[in-house]
Amino acid sequence: MAKRLLVANRGEIAIRIMKSAKELGLTCVVIKSPKEADALYLKHADEVVSFDDASNATSVFLDIDALMGICRENNIDVLHPGYGFLSENPDLANACKENNVVFAGPKSELIRDMGNKTIAKEKAVEAGLPLLAGSAGVVHSYEEAEDIADKIGYPVILKAAAGGGGRGMRIVESRDQIEKNYKSAHAESLAAFNNGDLFVEKYIPSPKHIEFQILADMHGNVIHLGERECSLQRKHQKLIEEAPSPFLSPQKREEMGQKSVEFAKKIGYDSVGTIEFIMDANANYYFMEMNTRIQVEHPVTEMITGVDLIAWQLRVAMGEKLTLTQDDIKFQGWAIECRINAEDAQNRFSPETGIISQIIFPEGEDIRIETGVENNSVVTPYFDSMLAKIIVRGWDRQNAIGRMDRALLNFRIDGLKTTVPFSKLVINHRDFTLGTYTTKWVEDYYTDIMLENPVDEMIAAHAAVYLYHNEFSKVASDTPDFEEDSMSVWVMKRRLNS
Repeated sequence: MAKRLLVANRGEIAIRIMKSAKELGLTCVVIKSPKEADALYLKHADEVVSFDDASNATSVFLDIDALMGICRENNIDVLHPGYGFLSENPDLANACKENNVVFAGPKSELIRDMGNKTIAKEKAVEAGLPLLAGSAGVVHSYEEAEDIADKIGYPVILKAAAGGGGRGMRIVESRDQIEKNYKSAHAESLAAFNNGDLFVEKYIPSPKHIEFQILADMHGNVIHLGERECSLQRKHQKLIEEAPSPFLSPQKREEMGQKSVEFAKKIGYDSVGTIEFIMDANANYYFMEMNTRIQVEHPVTEMITGVDLIAWQLRVAMGEKLTLTQDDIKFQGWAIECRINAEDAQNRFSPETGIISQIIFPEGEDIRIETGVENNSVVTPYFDSMLAKIIVRGWDRQNAIGRMDRALLNFRIDGLKTTVPFSKLVINHRDFTLGTYTTKWVEDYYTDIMLENPVDEMIAAHAAVYLYHNEFSKVASDTPDFEEDSMSVWVMKRRLNS
């Protein structure tokens, strides 16, 4: 039986992992970097290993040799990589195997195959998942990309085969843009992933991003825990997630869930994972990729299913047989998650640094906070900008939106700007309340003038609420130039100030 776990990560996910690991009886060991000597996650660990190599202060979580050395020196049985860093690096999984350390994730060959989008697409075709039209594999020149784009029609998207997070991606609207975009995407992919391979795909201008949560063991058992709607993004980074999706019918949910399970079985998957789809306006869905790690947004699934995904990720990694069946998975209520980042939403979401002088978290029924900061925490430029996640559950979507709105009103961080005001605005916007938002919403509809100053921030956040409480007709009759399909902050400001 495993006894000692190394959490090879930091921040809120390290705390989240330790919570479940301790309930399983594991001793939790974490790594202290000189750049975060007083970080909150250190206080939640049973043991702290100091890593004082100044030359490697911020990259210890990216150093496989260093991590294996820490495992050997501290008698580590299990390593959990969290998300980010080396969580989807097959070499880490292989190194754990060679050092007799259980890796909380799938086999290294699965990580490698799913990390290469061309191989993943080939596996998806074999499993019968639909794909967008595009290249059969890697394209080796911009001329080859031109030929494929001419056949499938514009717009197309160039994607890094080994990519993620939006790097190595370029949208191409016409033939004369291919050469320039191919070269820049290739260079970016090579720099980011040490792999410049690209493929071509038909581009859907305003899609939905839907992902299915998979749970599998080493004994051939696979189930899904429903879908998450992750379409509220900026620069391919998710900002707000919800489960289930307001866009899927029960029939479509059943179909996609079953196909996701069949795909996972086909490739021999054996851990927690997520199969991601892109959907067009007609609810046609296409396989995009598979993530072989725990997702940032996993709490919304846990909130509506009652299943501890981290605990099961550890349990199946240690060889346990999955005792849950598909019939055991019951969906109760609706959950929404807002990521709270140290970013200035009025300045292209630029990162913020500084000291948090005061932080107040909302409390209440079905409110879950996951955070890696507290009062006097120092937010540095060395790590990810996410400070916390607010997750709420309601008995239905409308109730969950109301609870999230109240939770955001009672959330406060002093000392630096965060995305709380932006989240307030989105939650109350008609496109969100109607569930019609797509991955292009931020780009197409968000303007920083909505949050020009603290007063206007609140006006913007509550404008849609007034509209949905029969105020729209009054505003429209008083203001001839008010457009029904937009949220006019300035009209609402005049009304509230009158």
